[in-house]
Amino acid sequence: MNGVHLLIATCIILAVIVITITLFLIQKRRIHKLKEEIASLDKEKNLIVSTPILSELSKVEAILKNEKLEEKYKEWKKRFEHIKEERIPEINEMIIELDLALDSKEYRDLDTRLARCELEVCKAREAIDELLEEIQEVTLSEEKYRNIITKLKNKYRSFLSEFNLHKANYEDMQTIIELQLENIEKRFQDFEEAMEHNEYEEVVHIVKALDAMIDHMAIIIQEVPDLILLSKKIIPKKLEEISTIHKDMKKKGYSLEYLKIDYNIKESKKHLEDIYDRIKVLNLEDCMFELKTMLDYLDGIFNDFEKEKLCRKLYEETLQDLEKRLRKINKIVGDIYNQLDDIMNMYHLREKDIQEIDKIKLRLEKINSDYTQLQEQEEASEICYSKLVKELDEIAGGLKIIEVDLDDALKNLGSMYDDELRAREQLEEIQDLLKQSKIRIRMYKLPIINNHYFVELSEAKDAIGEIIKELEKKPIVIKVLNTRVDTARDLVLKLYNTTNDMIQKARLAEVAMVYGNRYRFHSKDLDLALRNAEDLFKKGYYQDSLEVAVSAIEEVDDGIHERLSSIQVK
Repeated sequence: MNGVHLLIATCIILAVIVITITLFLIQKRRIHKLKEEIASLDKEKNLIVSTPILSELSKVEAILKNEKLEEKYKEWKKRFEHIKEERIPEINEMIIELDLALDSKEYRDLDTRLARCELEVCKAREAIDELLEEIQEVTLSEEKYRNIITKLKNKYRSFLSEFNLHKANYEDMQTIIELQLENIEKRFQDFEEAMEHNEYEEVVHIVKALDAMIDHMAIIIQEVPDLILLSKKIIPKKLEEISTIHKDMKKKGYSLEYLKIDYNIKESKKHLEDIYDRIKVLNLEDCMFELKTMLDYLDGIFNDFEKEKLCRKLYEETLQDLEKRLRKINKIVGDIYNQLDDIMNMYHLREKDIQEIDKIKLRLEKINSDYTQLQEQEEASEICYSKLVKELDEIAGGLKIIEVDLDDALKNLGSMYDDELRAREQLEEIQDLLKQSKIRIRMYKLPIINNHYFVELSEAKDAIGEIIKELEKKPIVIKVLNTRVDTARDLVLKLYNTTNDMIQKARLAEVAMVYGNRYRFHSKDLDLALRNAEDLFKKGYYQDSLEVAVSAIEEVDDGIHERLSSIQVK
């Protein structure tokens, strides 16, 4: 236990030592920081004292030539003495007190006192800087404003030279501009007089006025020739051209009312006069923008004229094509309706097919009406060609849809006729196939033909008869006709295949029995089997006869299958 107590006591002692050292270091660092801040304030105070106010005041004293400047000089001197003799000593005292408090370790309100001292130093610095700036406004005025005036004179001479070289471009504005140039020259003289008498407040106003006048005059010298050119020559000429073209196009049948040319020309001329009046008094604000806007508008009118000309050409070309297509479709639809009764007598048309044709006719009537109305408007010059082209395109688009729908309807009617022709051709093919089946069955003279063959033959004949009945009906139901044709074709093909198969089996059975005769005396079983095969053959069971004969012969000759497979019945 004693060891534990000793350890705890050691730790406490060490903690106390560490805390004490830490607090000591923190306090030491704080004191060091405070000393640096106080030294900084003392340095700032000395900089304020060393501000070259007196040297600047001596410069002012040397150029005192009027009462205003003398009054200002006295005021500046009084303000400097107040700062030097009252505020600086106060700051110096505050700094000394801060040093003493720091040395005697009176830290209780040290931060507050330090903040007050910083505030006073800041106020003194602002006051001395403001005073120096006001004094230098006078002491540096001559050099400062001389430099400004030199630059202004260079700028002035530059546009003055430009003006003198191109006076003719300014036309009746020359006199007005020359008066303004004289005013600028006069202001330069006023500057020299003010500088001579050290009237620096007046100099400031003169320099500002000169700067504004020269900037304005530079713009005038640069823009007035262009403004005169636009307002007196280019735009009036364009207005005359537009008026001439407008009259010419109206004579040629163009409808241009939507452009309101006469009204816009009249308003444009008024606006031009207003702009030129402003130019004459050198009020150029927005003049260039307005003239360029007017120029763009007039260029737009020229574009509208060209657009109308192109649209007229396009309209005439499209109209010719549309007339041909419309005549063609009108004729086709007319022919369909003229023959519709005959078509309905020939074929069983669905109600849907007739309705589709009626719809096409109604839509075509609407297209014809729109087309007629469009021609009337064009002849009366009621609508501009750009709108006529748009409406013509809409009519052409509608006609294109009618052409597609009409083509589908014609294909449907045409397919009925094609199906009828196809049915008649296939009837001939089917009848020919049935005829071949009969010829083949007679040619081989089979001992007996089973009843199922005659059933197939009867079904095939009946199916052919149904085709003939459908073809003789008026109107023909194409769907039923196609079904009859498919059924008859399938039944006749079945009969044809049955005929060939039966003849093939009978022929092979005969060959097998003849071939087996060479072995029948060697085996009673073979002889008995062949007799059985002969009986089956005579009864018309050709497949069974063939199988019995082949099975019996295989006992003595296993090559019978190869020999039989090489035999083809023709």
